Amino acid sequence: MNESIHDAVGATGRVREAIMVWDMPVRVFHWLLVICFAGAWLSSESERWAMIHYAFGYTACLLVLIRLVWGLIGTRYARFSQFLKSPKAVLEHFMAMLRGHPHHDVGHNPAGGLVMFALMLLILLIGLSGYLSLKEFLGNVASEVHEAVSGLVLGLVIVHIIAAVGMSLIERQNLVRSMVTGKKQGMPEQGIRYPQYLIGALIFLGAIYFFYLTLTGRLPGLTQ
Repeated sequence: MNESIHDAVGATGRVREAIMVWDMPVRVFHWLLVICFAGAWLSSESERWAMIHYAFGYTACLLVLIRLVWGLIGTRYARFSQFLKSPKAVLEHFMAMLRGHPHHDVGHNPAGGLVMFALMLLILLIGLSGYLSLKEFLGNVASEVHEAVSGLVLGLVIVHIIAAVGMSLIERQNLVRSMVTGKKQGMPEQGIRYPQYLIGALIFLGAIYFFYLTLTGRLPGLTQ
């Protein structure tokens, strides 16, 4: 059996197929957060773009808060209980990869799940420190924390991108595309049954509306 055929066959000898893994709320969150972080970063150095910066930053925080809730009540692979593992499990994951045994669960691997959760918490810290800086609380401390954590998150994002490309090669499936389509290779019983399109659409529209309110100064408590 050649490698391409072997990779498509599960441990039971059954052929894997494209199954739904990432529901629509997870995909909407992921790509809107990418846009918000990039937009906030690119608009951070210009006073003329201050409202745009606030809108992207606060919308990113809103998305993270929604994702934290969805991590408790969402579909199977969206839940933190599925991918947040102990430090021992993360170490075992790395050791297994070094031995040439890649992660085979269709959800997040232990390391990826940990990085994703850390990114969410750090983005909330960026938002909080930015708000405190705007309100001139804590002197320059809040501003310095805001810049330092933003740089740290940028570094983690770069690591995340490199890891996604690397794992795509190791697992022989496009993980970036799977976050667009929601589908990965697996056994039929591993897939989720309901992609939650309506909830995903509501999150998308809600985030766009919140962005608009912030951008136009209709939430003065956040921008003044």
